[in-house]
Amino acid sequence: MARQDDSAFWTIMAYLISGLGFWGGAGALADHFLGYHFLIFVGLAVGLTAGLSLIWLRFIRE
Repeated sequence: MARQDDSAFWTIMAYLISGLGFWGGAGALADHFLGYHFLIFVGLAVGLTAGLSLIWLRFIRE
């Protein structure tokens, strides 16, 4: 049982980190090329929302 809990924890952390990393990076690239200075925050918000929705779909909605 503890092995499944550890696996779920690391999966949740991976969803959050990868969502923030991918969409935050996309926002940073958009900031750089378009010249705006707020798109990184938009990207981070989208990444957090995407990560939380994946967690909800996989673990909570069951």
